[in-house]
Amino acid sequence: MGLYINLGNAGFESVRKGLYVDKSGLISFVNEKIGTKDKLICVSRPRRFGKSFATQMLCAYYDKSCDSRSLFEDLEISGAPFYEKHLNKYNVLYLDITWFISTVANIKDTVKYLQKEVISELKTVFPEAGELGESLPVALANVNEITGNKFIIVIDEWDALFREAKEDVNLQKAYIQLLRGLFKSSQTDKMIEAAYMTGILPIKKYGTQSALTDFREYTMLQPRQLAKYVGFTENEVEELCAKYDMSFEKMKKWYDGYSFNREKSIYSPNSVIEAIKSEEFGNYWTETETYESLKIYIDMDEDGLKEAIIQMLGGAKYPMDIGTFQNDMTSIGSKDDVLTLLVHLGYLAYDSSMRSVFIPNEEVRQEFVRAVKASRHKEVAKLILQSDSLLRETLNMNGASVAQMIEIVHSTATAPIFYNNEQALRSIIRFAYISCIDEYREIQELPSGLGYADVVYLPKKNSAMPILVIELKWNKSSEGAIKQIKECNYPQVFEGYGSDMLLVGINYDVHSKKHTCSIEKYHI
Repeated sequence: MGLYINLGNAGFESVRKGLYVDKSGLISFVNEKIGTKDKLICVSRPRRFGKSFATQMLCAYYDKSCDSRSLFEDLEISGAPFYEKHLNKYNVLYLDITWFISTVANIKDTVKYLQKEVISELKTVFPEAGELGESLPVALANVNEITGNKFIIVIDEWDALFREAKEDVNLQKAYIQLLRGLFKSSQTDKMIEAAYMTGILPIKKYGTQSALTDFREYTMLQPRQLAKYVGFTENEVEELCAKYDMSFEKMKKWYDGYSFNREKSIYSPNSVIEAIKSEEFGNYWTETETYESLKIYIDMDEDGLKEAIIQMLGGAKYPMDIGTFQNDMTSIGSKDDVLTLLVHLGYLAYDSSMRSVFIPNEEVRQEFVRAVKASRHKEVAKLILQSDSLLRETLNMNGASVAQMIEIVHSTATAPIFYNNEQALRSIIRFAYISCIDEYREIQELPSGLGYADVVYLPKKNSAMPILVIELKWNKSSEGAIKQIKECNYPQVFEGYGSDMLLVGINYDVHSKKHTCSIEKYHI
């Protein structure tokens, strides 16, 4: 067993001794690709989403220097086709790029150091191969030519150089050239049986083309068949909650929210595990990042990013074009580039059917609020604080204060050209009541009685908050809005819900640009 070639199974053995969720089905997927034109796989995920656990599992399964049968015999993979055919049958070359960055004296020497270290070990493992030179792709080709040995290559944190040396274009080019030599040459099929790369970012694009076009990519935007391996599925989390006596509803609120075509509910795995270990819910995944990294991108405020963040904090989804992002942290040219990067970092989730982004769960939302409060966008931070007060005044049925606060939000959060616009008022209500997202589920234009309630805030389960039914009027009166709620019997849909209800009527006068608000308690 070596440092890079055939490491053994100690890493996965330690994983199995802890709280483990069976993700060995991933091995079946890789087995199907071995030796085919689809054998090059790149998986990008946020930090703490199980990337290293997956690489340790693959190394333990394929490594011919060890016997890993006992580690897999009770897992899903043991019943899969070709389980025996591939178990511990290959030379595995494992490269942790963060390891090389941390051990080299100067990050500029990382690519040279990596090749020197691995070639030195190749000489020890395959002495019959003779002199191997200074190029890793050439060295592997020579080993294959002389000994007949092929390799499965596993690269963890493949994109670390793009993140740690953001501005060093020459180093990045040297690294890409190394990867092209390994995976995009005439020798690739001869010396490599399969490759599995993990990272936070997808493969770097130059213009519209990927730097490594032969790789099949599985990302946070398009995980495809690997969606259930992004994190924990709902069934897996339900089983964990039952086993460890944790509230599934709270687990869902805190850590669910990543959704894909093939899996509608994916949870942040590290956060679920930490909540179980500590026996309490809190902010675990984002602690590994710190809000400073999020704050950097929020501060860019590329063409309307501020408004996008406000809408998402209010629970809305925001449209986004993913096509311009170059898969790095420096070529940021638009709001869409920032939002796409935040999806890859795990701070946002992506709805491919609506082509929009949203804040996935309570854990991440709290991080956004922290980052916004510390950012240079003081008006957004002020809006969040005002929203807390607005909700309190609404619950206290202080209509005059509510009207005054909404007026402030309306004048600061809407462009003048859209100020006198009914849709603008609806958007302003969403902005103004951002704090409701903690205790409420927002529903717009809810069918009920003889019409549609404009905005309803429905308390989340086990919340003691009253239902808020909000009706908006334009150049009429707030009292008339309350009257419409009653006459159209909007409250009927909530009969038997078991909560108190507040009726909130809000009117905007186009000429005076004044808001009025009436609030009444209603008993179902």
